[in-house]
Amino acid sequence: MQTIDIIIAGALEGEFSSHQEGDLRVDFHKWAGEGDLQSVENPHWSFVDWLLPEMSGLEICRRLRCNPRTANTHITLILDEDDLEMRRRALRAGADDYMVGPATREAILRRALASRQSSAETGAAASLVAGDLAIDLSAYQARWQGRPVPLMPNEFRLLRHFVENSGRIFTRSQLITALAKQVPPVDERTVDVWIVRLRRALRAAGANVPLRTVRSLGYVLDRV
Repeated sequence: MQTIDIIIAGALEGEFSSHQEGDLRVDFHKWAGEGDLQSVENPHWSFVDWLLPEMSGLEICRRLRCNPRTANTHITLILDEDDLEMRRRALRAGADDYMVGPATREAILRRALASRQSSAETGAAASLVAGDLAIDLSAYQARWQGRPVPLMPNEFRLLRHFVENSGRIFTRSQLITALAKQVPPVDERTVDVWIVRLRRALRAAGANVPLRTVRSLGYVLDRV
């Protein structure tokens, strides 16, 4: 049985009861402060309202990233409207993506199930290797010359996709689809933020990974 934990910081239209579909169980947890996260074993996704009574969603996003229990959770900021500046601030605060509210149980379940299906369709290999870069799929861990490369969920999935398809150029829209981000639509420029984060993480780990920008086309990981 696979379990996906969903943290909700804000309002949710629908019940917080668990959902089960085949061998997948989705558990919903109401954010009530960092001390309440002890019951969350492996947080997979966090949905955070832009504005909350006690603090801003941006601050909760930063706290989730700083907490070892939730540092690798996938964070979606829930915006009141599709505003470009709000989107940029959400991504700068450490969010992986965004959605326009209100957040509904059905919409969140669709995202969780789409993410699982996307992961299953990429294959059952336990690891990937590209030169000095190794990706342990079961542990959700990338290593360069044996040293861990700290990556957030989007960065890890993006790197995995490039390694699995090295030498192939991907447009922004293709990368959005590959990461199961097409519903609801995601601004294509968000991909640029993902790429910047991935490159920064790789450089910080001393990894010389040939992730190249192809002007007017997209991005490609050159074969090594």
